[in-house]
Amino acid sequence: MRKESLSQLVEVLHSKYEQCTYIAQLTFFQIVYVVSGSGFLHINNNKISYQEGNLMLLTPNDEYRFEVVCPTEFLLVKFARKYVRDASREDVNCLECVLYHAPHVLGCVLKNKPDEPIVKHIAQALIHEIANNDVYSKEAILHFVNALIAVTARNLTKMKSEHIQANADSRIHSIIDYIQTNIYIPEKLRANVIAQKFNLSETYLGTYFKRESGETLSSFITQYKLRLIEHKLKFSDMRINEIVAEFKFSDESHLNKFFKKHKGISLTKFRRD
Repeated sequence: MRKESLSQLVEVLHSKYEQCTYIAQLTFFQIVYVVSGSGFLHINNNKISYQEGNLMLLTPNDEYRFEVVCPTEFLLVKFARKYVRDASREDVNCLECVLYHAPHVLGCVLKNKPDEPIVKHIAQALIHEIANNDVYSKEAILHFVNALIAVTARNLTKMKSEHIQANADSRIHSIIDYIQTNIYIPEKLRANVIAQKFNLSETYLGTYFKRESGETLSSFITQYKLRLIEHKLKFSDMRINEIVAEFKFSDESHLNKFFKKHKGISLTKFRRD
C-alpha cells in the first residue's frame, strides 16, 4: 500500500480520473470536492457513493481509493496537521478535534444546505487560481483553503448537536469531542468516567450537559451512536456482525433490539428500505 505524504503544509490539486485509483494511506487531512462525475469512495473498509457537489473529508491514517464509474473531476485540498493547529481560530472551536470527527462520518459532510453554493464558489475560485497562477495566487489560494476548512468544520459541528449554540461554553465541545472519539468504547462513556475526566461531579455533569446542549448526556450518546449505525447500514458494505463488534454489542440480537427500540424498525428492514 502506498503511503501519501505532503512536501508542504498545504497542497491543492485539480484532477480528472477516468479509472479507479490505487489504495493509499494518508498522513494528512484531505478535503475532496466532486466537481463532476460519480463513483464510489472506498475508505477504511467502507464503500460510499459520491456524486457531483459532494464534499468529503479524509483524515490522517485513512486508507482509501476511488472507484470511478463516470469520469470524475476532483478538487483535492490537502493540508497537514500542523497547518490545522497553527490555523485554529477563535471562530472555530477545537478545529482539529472537529476535523478528527470525520472518521465517524460516511459520505458527504455537507449537511447545511445554504453552504452548498458557498462550497461550489470556493471550489471554482481555487480551480481558477490554480489554472492562472497569477500575482498573489498563493495568498488567494490559502485564503480560499481556510474558508473551505471553516465551512467543512461548521458542517461537522452541526452534526454534533442541533441545539448547541455557536457561542456555547468551550468545555461542552471538549466533552462532545471526547464522546465522539470514544463512541466505540462503552466503558469510557459512563457518566462517572466522563465526569472524572472533566473534573466535574456526576450530578453537575448531567445538569451542565443538558443546559449547554439541550439534551441529556445519555440521549446524546444514544442518538450519536444511532446516527453512526444508520450511516453504516445505508452507506457502507459492513455486515451487521461487524457493526456489532465495532460498537461492542453482545450479539446481533442485542444490537437489533437497541436499534428497533429507538428507530421502530429492524436493522435489515432499515438497510433494505
